[in-house]
Amino acid sequence: MNLHDAIASRRSVRDFLDTPVPEAVIRRVLEHALRAPSGGNLQPWHLHVLTGAPLADFKARMQQRLQDEAAGGAAPEPGEYTVYPPELVSPYRERRFQVGEAMYAELGIPREDKAGRLRWFARNYAFFGAPLALFCSVDRRMGPPQWSDLGMLLQTLMLLLRAEGLDSCAQECWARYPQTVGQTLKLPPERMLFAGMAIGYANPEHPVNRLQTARAPLSEVVEFIGF
Repeated sequence: MNLHDAIASRRSVRDFLDTPVPEAVIRRVLEHALRAPSGGNLQPWHLHVLTGAPLADFKARMQQRLQDEAAGGAAPEPGEYTVYPPELVSPYRERRFQVGEAMYAELGIPREDKAGRLRWFARNYAFFGAPLALFCSVDRRMGPPQWSDLGMLLQTLMLLLRAEGLDSCAQECWARYPQTVGQTLKLPPERMLFAGMAIGYANPEHPVNRLQTARAPLSEVVEFIGF
């Protein structure tokens, strides 16, 4: 698969087959992904990859955490950061709304079915059935420039996964449960959870995987100067 095809076919897959990801493949992908750009070559990222029994145990623990929270037996964990600004302005507000509505339309979950939408969102915390999960963390002393390094690493990783015929879904939602994840991964106090990622083979039969998100046209987001 050439680079253009990998970029065009990469999408956030939200239902996976249970087909295992070969260890040799994910090791090869990660070896290449670690060549991602990094300011000053700090390489501020730290990755954990889970599969098999450890992943199953973690998902069971997370399911129990969600049930306890829903029943009022556990308070929400203090999140590491706010995923979206509290007051999104135009055009960002409309873009986020449109992609959400498009996804739930594919799923046949109407806007008034709030319980149904919450149940679907909870599938994030089972990695949408993916057989492999990845977590990315960073030293708390790092700043926004190093966070951009994390993004470049994760994008490089997702494109390399496509080149291997694999799919993924980057998940900032895990920042809402830093304690549960941190305890499982034994993260030291100075390490901050940034994001998770579901990795595997897309289920071609699930309607959610038909979603193709729109992108703003070049004329809306790019200014050419001196051409």
